[in-house]
Amino acid sequence: MSSDARRFAEIMLSQDAASRGLGIELDDVGPGWAVLTMRVRDDMVNGYALLHGGLLASLADSAFAVACNTYGEVTVAAGFDITFLESGRAGDVLRAHAVERARRGRSGLYDVTVTREDGTTLAEFRGRSRALGRPIA
Repeated sequence: MSSDARRFAEIMLSQDAASRGLGIELDDVGPGWAVLTMRVRDDMVNGYALLHGGLLASLADSAFAVACNTYGEVTVAAGFDITFLESGRAGDVLRAHAVERARRGRSGLYDVTVTREDGTTLAEFRGRSRALGRPIA
């Protein structure tokens, strides 16, 4: 794991109250990629006892955010799409693996796959990023 990428990820996540509130943790990181995990709590499920889709999207978005900020330049989301394939449930530990697909000028494209511990893919996410031209630290 790149020490610079980890440092930038840790700086970013230390200021990310939303990810902390969801219990999202950094598992691994390198230039242009990141792996984050989240345990689904009872307060994260909807009326059907399934993980709320917005919270699944938040995990994917956090992994995307970490991956696109590993170069040390403040980078934000320009947009994203997500496709839900399976449902999560309370007690599941989810893994979001974000990978850079393209980075040109100030724009980037990232894919995030969210899986459950048993390897089942729950969602596929594609994020578009925009670098703001200022350093993270």
